[in-house]
Amino acid sequence: MSKLKPKLFSTMTHYSKQQLLSDVTAGIIVAIIALPLSIALAIASGVSPEKGIHTAIIAGFLISFLGGSRVQIGGPTGAFMVVVYTIVAKHGIEGLIIATMMAGFIMIIMGLLKLGSVIKFIPYPITTGFTSGIALVIFSSQMKDFFGLRISEVPADFIGKWKTYFSAMDTANLWSIIVGVIALLIIILWPKINRKIPGTLIALIVTTVMVMVFKLDVATIGSRFGELSSALPLPHIPNISMEKISTLLGPAVTIAFLGSIESLLSAVVSDGMIGSKHRSNMELVAQGIANMASGLFGGIPATGAIARTVANIKNGGRTPIAGMVHSITLLLIMVMFMPLAKLIPLSSLAAVLIMVAYNMCGWREFKELLKSPKSDVLVLLITFFITVLIDLVKAIEIGIVLASLLFMKRMADVTNVKETVMDASEEGDDDFNFEEESKKFKLADGIQVYEINGPFFFGAADKFMEVINGIGNPTKVIILRMRNVPVMDATALHAFKQFIDICKRNKTKILISGINEQPKNSLIKASIYQTIGEECFFKSVEEAFTYANS
Repeated sequence: MSKLKPKLFSTMTHYSKQQLLSDVTAGIIVAIIALPLSIALAIASGVSPEKGIHTAIIAGFLISFLGGSRVQIGGPTGAFMVVVYTIVAKHGIEGLIIATMMAGFIMIIMGLLKLGSVIKFIPYPITTGFTSGIALVIFSSQMKDFFGLRISEVPADFIGKWKTYFSAMDTANLWSIIVGVIALLIIILWPKINRKIPGTLIALIVTTVMVMVFKLDVATIGSRFGELSSALPLPHIPNISMEKISTLLGPAVTIAFLGSIESLLSAVVSDGMIGSKHRSNMELVAQGIANMASGLFGGIPATGAIARTVANIKNGGRTPIAGMVHSITLLLIMVMFMPLAKLIPLSSLAAVLIMVAYNMCGWREFKELLKSPKSDVLVLLITFFITVLIDLVKAIEIGIVLASLLFMKRMADVTNVKETVMDASEEGDDDFNFEEESKKFKLADGIQVYEINGPFFFGAADKFMEVINGIGNPTKVIILRMRNVPVMDATALHAFKQFIDICKRNKTKILISGINEQPKNSLIKASIYQTIGEECFFKSVEEAFTYANS
């Protein structure tokens, strides 16, 4: 169980000047990486550029200060872009602020209830499906700016988007395309020259200077958003009503769900890189507080960013100080240089997000999953296509329901109930001739032996009742072997009660052998153990046979 104690306080015990230098260096480098991403993600989410920076500063600082990971870097990420854009389109900026604060509250509750470890049980095909779907949606959303298309309003739906793009292709701006392609090439090729300085920063500087020097007719941040503020906003509490809470609950849950998965996935990846272990529940509480604070200052949802966290580690960051330095550096950059951001070409920012989409899509993992069992492929494809064509919220809901149904089916498939010819595998049964004895008992006393193999869940309960309903009147004793039943649920207990009723009607004695601790405790709590009688429970089937024959 994860402790509810921030990692910062644990890492300060043996902190050194050398580690401080490494953390400060890593924090500054990560801030330079986060700057263009924060701006690009804010614009793509349908909000002003400053809100991305505000989120990285406020939420990023709190995620590092209070978080359960040593190296997590928090801020806006591509996963939220689709959800944020939809909320802003339907409910405006105030609706987004309320949903973000609600999501933060949900994440805090999840952490306090110690649900951090539960998130890891989300099936891999679902996370891959909606992550790949989000990547395709992000890529699609950047076509207008990358090609410089003259479109007053881009449809929200995927197919409508592409129809609009193709119909407006004759309005494409050649200089926008050239600037976007140059930015894309720099981002791709720059790491071969220098890995310390981010390629995204070089791409934005080169293309911005190019547009300024040659006075190219290209849309910029300034031409769309005007002057940009270099000051942090004052906290503002939105007008919250029960109606708004009810309307925004679905999006808030989605933000909380996505934020939890992405932050904990990032923490797990970073653990593997530095040989540490994060505190998942504390991480969720920190993410929740950070999102509530982000909403309070008019920001957008934030979570742990895998790419920025990895960059932090590779540049020497080993404590939360690096993440805090990253936020402070962004604050200083915003105060001193934010007005210059209005000169950045929108096609360059589109190139940045196209690379984000590519890195996010995980096409190799997607391809490998297509070789999985058909049921997993079905979950993957349904989640992917619903994310792209309908809605991310629906994709998550339907994906989880479908995966749960398939899990139930698999559990039912691996559990069987059958009349059995005995073997000598139970403890204490080595010298017992089961086949001969069971034949003798069946002929003489009408004894039947049934065995349940596997978890006794609701899926298997139906099989159990099918077998039990076939019991005839001549059966005097039923020995039920439960050595291979690790767990039982409420439906199985209900089936057990029906089993007892059938046996009572047929005047059939019930004996149970080899029952494990959890099923036994479940029977005791449900008063089934007492109904059957303690004397009818045996450690081995030999004891049960001896009792039945006495």
